[in-house]
Amino acid sequence: MLEQINNDLKEAMKTGDKFKLSVLRMLKSSLQAEQINKKSELTDDEILGVIKKQVKVRVASRDEYTKYNRLDLAENLDKEIAILNLYLPEQLSEEEINKIIDEVFAELAPTSIKDMGAVMKKISPIIGPRADMSEVSKKIKEKLTK
Repeated sequence: MLEQINNDLKEAMKTGDKFKLSVLRMLKSSLQAEQINKKSELTDDEILGVIKKQVKVRVASRDEYTKYNRLDLAENLDKEIAILNLYLPEQLSEEEINKIIDEVFAELAPTSIKDMGAVMKKISPIIGPRADMSEVSKKIKEKLTK
């Protein structure tokens, strides 16, 4: 995955796409910082985690810019998010997430909110970077408190 990012970075340099180049440079910088923190090479899953974090930050910033009617800045962030999303796997649909949650509930049979940790531990590797885990967590809480 890192190789793909590096290749796209070189391609952006060759074609003179300054916007994409700046986004990929920011991403590469974040990946290098994470690699220094880990003190080892990043796996593809860790790289996906960094990319998801970058997207999440940009989405939050975009929402703030939109709230204060700075649509020019929000539009730039939309473009950055689109570039970063190219490296993320296809996101799971609402139905697919609900199906996975139902399967895990059938397997673990949680009875209260105290079982939340066990459910999240089981679901996290299944869903991985293909969904926003905060949304998944909300769905699980709702289901446990019914």
